[in-house]
Formats: sequence, C-alpha cells, structure tokens
Amino acid sequence: MGGGTYSTTNAAVMRESKGSFTNTVDQNFTQRQIHHTMNPVDISLREARDSDEHPNSLAILLGLDLTGSMGSIPQMLVQHGLPRIMGKIIHKGEPDPQLLFVGVGDHEVDTSPLQVGQFESNDEKLDHWLENTFLEGGGGGNAGESYLLAWYFAARYTSIDCMEKRGRKGVLITIGDEPTLTELPVSAQRELMGKNGQYSAETAAGLLEAAQKSWDVYHIHLLSTGAGARFKDHAPWQQLLGPNYLSAQTADDVADTVIAIIATHPEAPTASMMAKVPDTHDAEEVL
Repeated sequence: MGGGTYSTTNAAVMRESKGSFTNTVDQNFTQRQIHHTMNPVDISLREARDSDEHPNSLAILLGLDLTGSMGSIPQMLVQHGLPRIMGKIIHKGEPDPQLLFVGVGDHEVDTSPLQVGQFESNDEKLDHWLENTFLEGGGGGNAGESYLLAWYFAARYTSIDCMEKRGRKGVLITIGDEPTLTELPVSAQRELMGKNGQYSAETAAGLLEAAQKSWDVYHIHLLSTGAGARFKDHAPWQQLLGPNYLSAQTADDVADTVIAIIATHPEAPTASMMAKVPDTHDAEEVL
C-alpha cells in the first residue's frame, strides 16, 4: 500500500461534498460495528514500502482512542485536521509520509478494541480508512485503555522500509486521556488476532520496548476531557515515555503536536528528498 499523493485541495473538496465540516460525529462516522477490512483477525503484516513514487517513505502510525470520551479527535481529523497534518508534514520537507490508522479501545471490556487500516499516502484512501473507523464509545471503569495495543501491533505486525532499508525509525503516536492498561494476556491476543498465532503473555513495558526497536513512540494526553484532567500528571506514563509523553489542551492542539513531532523527527530529509517537495498551493494553503 502507500501509492498516490496527498492533495489538500482534493481533501477539502471531498469534505465539502460529504458535508464533513458540519456533520455531527455520528454522521461522519457511520460504522455501527467494526468494518470487516479493519478487523485484525488473521492479519499477517501491514507494510510501509518505498516505491518509485515514494522512494523515501516514512512510516507513521496514529493510534486513536475510540472510547466514549475521545470522539473529538476522529471528528477533528475528518473535518480539517488530517489535511492540515498531511499538508504541513509535506511542506516542512517530509515528502513521502505513509500513515496508518490504528483504533484502540479497552481489550478488557470492548467488542472491538483494535482496528487497523493500511499504510497510505493518498488523500482519498486515508479518508476511507479514517471514515470506516467504528467509534465504539466503550471503555470501562478499570485501570485505563488499551494504548499498548498500538505498540503490540507495531512491534509484531508491521514491516517498514524506512527502518529496514535506511535505519530511520517510524513515528508512532497514540492519543488518549487515560493510563494504558499494563497487561495483554494470551486470551486477548487470540481473540484479536486469530487462534492460530504463537502468543505469550505481554506487558505494556515489554511491548513498548519491542516497538521502540523500529519506532519512535509518543503519547499525546488530551487534557480537555474529565479523565484527561484527572490523569494529567500520571506518573506511570512519564516513567514509560519520559519526554515523549506530551499533553494537549484541545483537539486542535493535538493536531499541532502531531505536526511538531513529525516535523522534528530525527534524520532530516536529504537535499535530494527536499527537491521532491512540491512547490504548489496545495502544501501552502494549510499553513
């Protein structure tokens, strides 16, 4: 996957035609159960590959909390945030981003705590995966949400050329308002990924360490929800991620933080890569 280019102009036209700017969350996200293409059962791999069109791909995994308090983030992305993020990334000199949406919930209580798209570079395809996300709105009164599932999937089920060919890590960003659950038992893995895999009990710390072999891992904590306010100084997050644990007051601030993370990602593009950046209004109009 990952073919095609991103046009902020096309993205705006599509949003206008669908009414995305004024639609409610329920109107923009019409899935009432997990979409079959985003069900992780029996997925073997999601790949971010170089191509003639995108010779210097950068893998980006955006892990969205789909529990009840976090609907403002997908809504922000589908209305205006995704074109803004992609446009600014490209304009700032990262010409070949390949973005994968991963939806997470609560694997202890939800029916669909892990949803997985494909790595894409094209505006229409990225919108397809985002809009097919099922906002389950679950979560429970337990110890947190399943942000560790994004680390699990990245560590066990992705293959990315930026790391494997060039030694440049991908960027993994989860967004939420609670602590992460700390254990992922074998039973949960079998239910999520299929019964024929080789599984062992996992911990959040172990999965984070595994993911960090190929990914620079961040978490953005949304402060504007009730849970976000309660957990704003959550020490375990800081112990896990240190300076890569960040906070944002609003959904729009989350978009700014995502842009800042990727724009300052280590190993800046070379001069030959910079020459690929289009000098068009498409990149400029989102500044």
